[in-house]
Amino acid sequence: MLNRIGRVFATFDENTQDSGNISYGVQIGEDRYFVKTAGRPDYAKCFFPHEARVALLWNAKLLWEECPDLALAQLEHAVSESPHGPLLIYEWMEGESLGTSREQREDPASAFQRFRTLPAGEIALALDTLFEVHERLAQKEWVAVDFYDGALMYDFDRRRLRLVDIDMYHKGAFTNKMGEMFGSSRFMAPEEHVQGAAIDQSTTVFTLGRAAAVFLGDGTLERSAWRGSEATQAVILRACAERPADRYPTVAAFSQDWSEARMLETKK
Repeated sequence: MLNRIGRVFATFDENTQDSGNISYGVQIGEDRYFVKTAGRPDYAKCFFPHEARVALLWNAKLLWEECPDLALAQLEHAVSESPHGPLLIYEWMEGESLGTSREQREDPASAFQRFRTLPAGEIALALDTLFEVHERLAQKEWVAVDFYDGALMYDFDRRRLRLVDIDMYHKGAFTNKMGEMFGSSRFMAPEEHVQGAAIDQSTTVFTLGRAAAVFLGDGTLERSAWRGSEATQAVILRACAERPADRYPTVAAFSQDWSEARMLETKK
């Protein structure tokens, strides 16, 4: 189907990820697009059956319609039917995924390590973007789910961060019915491991705090590892509190304190 309307120049299938989705890079004339599908209906070597993967694509479309943010992957069109179900057609983005395998995470050539070794000010600017887009999503009641470095793309030439994988974000607070939820343990809040726990904006706050600890620190919360000011670290320490009640209750409150701490930092 895609070959009839353009040139498929890249395929992302089970050889590159384990979600069951199949995505394509497609060039139509001078324009390039990223086309995401739910994958083959008969593919069963992943957690979600095909109908659930279809539902997640529609969830991503709903999120985009409610919050068409420039920091998100730009959704151009949604096609209802194809042999694999719906097609979400995104603008093609230049950049590299910051996620990598555990085995390659320490490789200085990986995008993950190249990002972490950028000047602290450049990383902080990228975190500003990350926190701001989640504040806008939270205003629409979206809670981050399955957020980790693999959900981020960074264009090293243009110094631009994009959030690209939001299929599992949830509309409104909810109860953890899985026990061990999807995600990376480096970013997940304690309640994302506990069946029956509440998942809400304070969970998103923890996740964002962990992103800062991973990218501007060494993954710990030690002062010696933190490449920012004491003021910004204090914000991250509160965001990463084990008990939800000890964190910022909303992403907006977290983002405001981070912005104020950043202003003090940049004035020095």
